[in-house]
Amino acid sequence: MSKDKRKIEKEDILPLDLYTKKRKDLRKNIVEFKKDRRVPLGPYATFYFESFETMLAQVQEMLYIEKGGDEQLKDELMAYNPLVPNGSELTATLMFEIDNPVSRATFLGKVGGIEEKVYMKVDGDLIKATPELDVDRTSAEGKASSVQFIHFNFNSDQIKNFKMASSQVEIGIDHKEYSHSTRLSENTLKSLALDFSK
Repeated sequence: MSKDKRKIEKEDILPLDLYTKKRKDLRKNIVEFKKDRRVPLGPYATFYFESFETMLAQVQEMLYIEKGGDEQLKDELMAYNPLVPNGSELTATLMFEIDNPVSRATFLGKVGGIEEKVYMKVDGDLIKATPELDVDRTSAEGKASSVQFIHFNFNSDQIKNFKMASSQVEIGIDHKEYSHSTRLSENTLKSLALDFSK
């Protein structure tokens, strides 16, 4: 599959019978691919960086589970194509994972607007994240959603610096109730660099 694909089309989707046959291997491969694209931050947050491959796998799996055919496919493509990086951005699903439902509700109630406080730094150069605009991810009462979709838009210099082996790249959240940052590992940087256009 071309790394330069920026949009999942109907012809990228395996027919259900073929996907069913290959599903075990495909899922094993995508789990392996995702390993370097998972970045935990602090006790509760995890960034799952998306790509053409991860979104294609998601669409295939939804079609496999729900078996809604072409009608469902349209909805899935509308939902997941915006998260395929466009060549000058990185995209991520940000999840706040807290097992205890009471603790989870308490935490999410305190971090409204957290999706506006996400950033990346490439050699100290700040890139503020932009939340996906499909739905409001903080309720009117100030409660954050446990799942956020985030875009990091880069200019050409930032992309060039990101791809340099010597770069220091940091990801963080700067919310008064949740402030953490972490450096991206070499393996993560290598995997994410492939999301940019050549």
